[in-house]
Amino acid sequence: MSELYPSLTQCAIVATAFKILLWPAYKSTDFEVHRNWLAITNSLPVKDWYYEKTSEWTLDYPPFFAAFEWTMSQAAGFFDNDMLQVKNLGHSSWQTVYFQRATVILTELVLLYALRLFVRGAPITAKKTSHAAAISILLSPGLLIIDHIHFQYNGFMYGILILSIVLARRQSGLLASGITFAVLLCFKHIYLYLAPAYFVFLLRVYCLDPRSWFSIRFANCVKLGLGIVFVFGLAFGPFVYWNQIDQLLSRLFPFSRGLCHAYWAPNVWALYSFADRILIYLAPYFSLSVNREAINSVTRGLVGDTSFAVLPEISPRMTFVLTLAAQMPALVKLFFRPTWDTFVGALTLCGYASFLFGWHVHEKAILLVIIPFSLVALKDRRYLGAFRPLAVSGHVSLFPLLFTAQEFPIKTVYTIFWLVALLMAFDQLAPASSRQRVFLLDRFSFVYIAVSIPLIAYCSLVHPLVFGAKYEFLPLMFTSAYCAMGVVSSWISFLIVYFTS
Repeated sequence: MSELYPSLTQCAIVATAFKILLWPAYKSTDFEVHRNWLAITNSLPVKDWYYEKTSEWTLDYPPFFAAFEWTMSQAAGFFDNDMLQVKNLGHSSWQTVYFQRATVILTELVLLYALRLFVRGAPITAKKTSHAAAISILLSPGLLIIDHIHFQYNGFMYGILILSIVLARRQSGLLASGITFAVLLCFKHIYLYLAPAYFVFLLRVYCLDPRSWFSIRFANCVKLGLGIVFVFGLAFGPFVYWNQIDQLLSRLFPFSRGLCHAYWAPNVWALYSFADRILIYLAPYFSLSVNREAINSVTRGLVGDTSFAVLPEISPRMTFVLTLAAQMPALVKLFFRPTWDTFVGALTLCGYASFLFGWHVHEKAILLVIIPFSLVALKDRRYLGAFRPLAVSGHVSLFPLLFTAQEFPIKTVYTIFWLVALLMAFDQLAPASSRQRVFLLDRFSFVYIAVSIPLIAYCSLVHPLVFGAKYEFLPLMFTSAYCAMGVVSSWISFLIVYFTS
């Protein structure tokens, strides 16, 4: 790895210096969420963690993440003990801010370690492309926006995910890969969307004999089963013992929330909601019935607010069925061709399916697609062609998270520089494909990227100057619908690549 320049460590040092400069920047309610979780886990017994509701930001992550917060809280008291008081709602002294910001950077070392393993374990012919992909993840504007400004710990958890994926590269690491992924699920349950790919892959290459589907490796099944049971028993066992599992699950899976998040994530339901808005105005011309009570609700997507004015309502069960149906074809191919590349492709498509068709999807969940896709985006130029619109739409869709004026140049300039550097480097490094590319999809990718620049300018600059505070949802709707088209087109492109490779 010494010939690869710049090294991951060098990039991490420069990135860290930049992130420290952003410590005084905007922070979202997620900052108070995690401060409150520090207080809950530090000052209350474990039995009370999932019942505490002094703040509206109750603990709703799995037990390992709660233990993670408890571990950090042991050091937090040395910086500002007031941050550990449950009743100190909204507490944000500079000591608290700097402590929490620093923990995001420190825990991101897991991501750096996983990426180093990814590059180190790559074949000689793929060292440069793997190194470029690793740098793109390490310097991701998505992680910068969500973790280091908006405030979360995604870098740490995606580090665990990448570590699990890298371990699955070799037969000797399969057991550790499955157990590592089980640990990840006990940190954040959103990764359940990727679990079907892990199940099929580990079943096929670890639990069954590669030469015969009917020959079961019982020893491997026992080892994997015991490992997973041990991890979940360690995480959830105490709550089962205390008869609190129903309370815990109600926190983890709040299905009372609406179909769309407050800002529409760029998925199928964003396009569905956009179409509903258009049909409201076309209804008089086509004699369509309109639910007047739902006209305002479709523009907000607040908790429990899922009504549509013209189009049929969508239920949680429908989203589950659609998500599973979208995942199944990739899983079938993975079963019959259980290579590592096919496994990463299946993970990516499971991420696509959950993001595009899931219930109450957050825009931040786009990283569930971008991160695994990045690992194979440079396999050849067809993969890169499918990745381009995702890289643009996925990161532009995160811009509304930072709506304050002072963060506008940071998010736009950093993202544009990252995209230009990534697309130029990737374009040079991606090898030619042995199969024919789809001309229309390639042309769409170029046009789509070109249109993103005036869209950003309008939504961030022109609209506020022309309309002021009026129609404030309009830029969000345009951004969401536009980015949704990019994500959907990328999904279709990758489906073609995945099933013709």
